[in-house]
Amino acid sequence: MPRPLRVAIVGAGPAGIYAADALLKSAVAADPGVSIDLFERMPAPFGLIRYGVAPDHPRIKGIITALHQVLDKPQIRLFGNVDYPTDISLDDLRAFYDGVIFSTGAMADREMSIPGIDLDGSYGAADFVSWYDGHPDVPRTWPLEAEKVAVLGVGNVALDVARVLAKTADELLPTEIPANVYEGLKANKALEIHVFGRRGPAQAKFSPMELRELDHSPTIEVIVDPEDIDYDDGSIATRRGNKQADMVAKTLENWAIRDVGDRPHKLFLHFFESPTEILGADGSVVGLRTERTALDGTGNVKGTGEFKDWDVQAVYRAVGYLSEKLPKLPWDLDSGTVPDEGGRVIEESGAHLQSTYVTGWIRRGPVGLIGHTKGDANETVSNLLDDHANGRLHTPDAPEPQAVDAFLAEREVRFTTWEGWHRLDAAEKALGEPQGRERVKIVEREDMLRESGA
Repeated sequence: MPRPLRVAIVGAGPAGIYAADALLKSAVAADPGVSIDLFERMPAPFGLIRYGVAPDHPRIKGIITALHQVLDKPQIRLFGNVDYPTDISLDDLRAFYDGVIFSTGAMADREMSIPGIDLDGSYGAADFVSWYDGHPDVPRTWPLEAEKVAVLGVGNVALDVARVLAKTADELLPTEIPANVYEGLKANKALEIHVFGRRGPAQAKFSPMELRELDHSPTIEVIVDPEDIDYDDGSIATRRGNKQADMVAKTLENWAIRDVGDRPHKLFLHFFESPTEILGADGSVVGLRTERTALDGTGNVKGTGEFKDWDVQAVYRAVGYLSEKLPKLPWDLDSGTVPDEGGRVIEESGAHLQSTYVTGWIRRGPVGLIGHTKGDANETVSNLLDDHANGRLHTPDAPEPQAVDAFLAEREVRFTTWEGWHRLDAAEKALGEPQGRERVKIVEREDMLRESGA
């Protein structure tokens, strides 16, 4: 009797769970069946939704409900707190599975090479996001001494960072933020937040809804300089061809023509300002220098040679996430991705690395919204199943599910399970209940493991 197809997925964020869902919906799942194990280095699943989405965005966190339904399926097992390659290597995985899909995402900051980037008070946005999202592997405190702060970048992460810095701690208290984050934000001295983009309103990468949400806070006054509302032929073409870009531009136009109100925290959105240097004194940030840019007709910009110094005491760069290199896999250093064709991992020789696949940001880079990873997952799984149907997958030595449990036990790897997540979930909700909050996130890894029953 043929056994089920055994697939390992490394990374239990949305990309990995969407891949599992695609496998479950395939014809192979019906006959002879599929058996899927998800490996996640954090004790809890859901990846960037748990540790990358701002706490005041419950709408996006609602995606977890759909992901729950996938992980509830009996064909899927979760192994949390298992690190690739420290706890389990590619060779180990090949011993147990017909195919391996990597969906490890991106959590590090992309580098930005301008003078002063290493000064005290210059931060990567990803590190700050990890702090306010209660990631167990970052410090429990964050320095929030600056009264004037710069945020570099015009994407949704820049908006999240700017909004969290501009809101009061009490505004964020109803969310799931842990106590250490609430105490840290209570001490936040920021009164002015300046967000900088080197191009114009039509080129901003904000989502329309995220942008409008900035203006919903009773403590944040959003300010746009009318001089920054400018379009060339390329910008006009972008607005005509992209409904979201047009909605963003309209919102910015409306903010530019209104009178400035009296909300206590000022959040400035600056366009056509290209950061050239972070200014320092005694090793700390004291300012930001930008060069004014101008549109060149195509929607791109060129420098004007006109520079301006901004009085800020902290700078956050939100210029993109970067994936970590995965041992034993080929790597494209420039894009920070694993080379692939249709999700099949491609070696330098151009050959497919047998039975090895990628999906999500490790495959295409940190672009697009969470839902965009569904199409990725479908394509990757389709090609894995094609390789299976045509006999191109290798045959594992120990395909029995219990062989994985025995291996981890022998290695003394302390892992969490899907049942353990339910226990952790209940513990976090119980912490929030006395305060009328949906949950309070548990931060310490040891506490997460204990509550998960690991």
